[in-house]
Amino acid sequence: MVENSKSESTLQIAVLDDDRRVATTMAALLRTLGGSTRVYFDPAIFLTDFDKSPVDIVISDLQMPGYDGLTVLRRVKARSPTTDVIIVTGAADKKSAIEALKEGAFDFFEKPVDGTELVETIRRTVRYRELLAERDRLAGQLAYVAGREAERWSADGFVGTEPCITRCLDDVRMLAKAPGTSVLITGESGTGKELVARAIHFGSTRCERPFVPVNCSAVPSELAESTLFGHVKGAFTGAVTDKKGSFDLADGGTLFLDEIGDMPAAMQAKLLRVLEDGMVTPVGATRTHSVNVRVLAATNSNLEERIAAKGFRADLFFRLAHVHIKLPPLRERPRDIPLLVQHFGLKLSTEMGLAVPVFTPEAMAVLERHPYPGNVRELKNMVERALIECGGGPIRPAHIHAVSFPAAGPTSPGAETTVAQALPLNLRSAEAQLIRRAMVEAGGNTAAAARLLGINRTKLYRKLAMMPHE
Repeated sequence: MVENSKSESTLQIAVLDDDRRVATTMAALLRTLGGSTRVYFDPAIFLTDFDKSPVDIVISDLQMPGYDGLTVLRRVKARSPTTDVIIVTGAADKKSAIEALKEGAFDFFEKPVDGTELVETIRRTVRYRELLAERDRLAGQLAYVAGREAERWSADGFVGTEPCITRCLDDVRMLAKAPGTSVLITGESGTGKELVARAIHFGSTRCERPFVPVNCSAVPSELAESTLFGHVKGAFTGAVTDKKGSFDLADGGTLFLDEIGDMPAAMQAKLLRVLEDGMVTPVGATRTHSVNVRVLAATNSNLEERIAAKGFRADLFFRLAHVHIKLPPLRERPRDIPLLVQHFGLKLSTEMGLAVPVFTPEAMAVLERHPYPGNVRELKNMVERALIECGGGPIRPAHIHAVSFPAAGPTSPGAETTVAQALPLNLRSAEAQLIRRAMVEAGGNTAAAARLLGINRTKLYRKLAMMPHE
């Protein structure tokens, strides 16, 4: 591995030729580049010195007594794979020169050597070494980032001891070792389906390749095919350039299709075809190309009911659900609630620069009694708001706020048009109702609720903190 690129002025070069005149002439020319140039007339002496102190570039004659250039090339590459070797040969030795290229020589020259071409080749070698160094530097950074991400999203980071969640985590660890298996992850909103998908990806051998999430419910049906498979220039109005789709962006890695139950029927058939043959056709293209992508899908819908109602393809379901992970709602994990509260309290206080919170027994009792229709996400948001309100002191029941989720029921045809009429005329009360409605529609997700309200999350936190507790 090249650890540091070198400029011409710091380059170390060895010239090896049993013809003293040729060797000294090349050395004199190369010294104009700066750096250090050693001259050798005996291959055995050169190899002894090289074993003790490798150089960056070796220029070696092909035909020499004792050792030929191919032997020198092999010995050099065995000792120092990053050393570049340039072979100098007579006109009759082209076959051997080509063999040297196959063995790893950087280039070869015929005698008499053109000095200008030789200098240019050395400069090209320097640029090549710089590119290798940059490649290795980026590869090192990528490996470091991948390692950090793998640690961040590891299944070991999940909190919970209830059997219903530990069984799921056992499946996650198992699937990380099967990087080609597609997985269907189901569960209510807020149960952590994307976290499970990321744990599977970052725990697998695909971890250094992209994890590409796509929310199927957020993609307009007319753009679904282009989003997944890309398009070529001119494929439709507005397609001014070629564009890669999510499958190409995830090549070698993982594509996470969230809310797969909301995918249009026409796209389900096209997705099934790609899953079966691994071939993608961009919109407007006439040729297909292969991709190597692991597909993880998630939904909070009951796909079996959707299949019975002809809203989802049974063959796509079975193709996606090689393994089916069903995440339990938080209400089925009551003993995990105190663990999650402490986990989020520590994590969020660290992120916000606050003291680690202390939950009073009364506050913890309130948290343990709540039904959590928004699941783990709702619990996290409740802890976050409590941290903001407590001002660094103990968290008490007054700091615990839950979103009231209205019971599902029939909606009259004019219900949407009467929302504004139902709001109180008092601005503060009307604002509080709108905030509660946004929190309900966002499933307890503060960031999503802020987007629905058209304000930033910090402003929503302030408004939530001033709202009366119901």
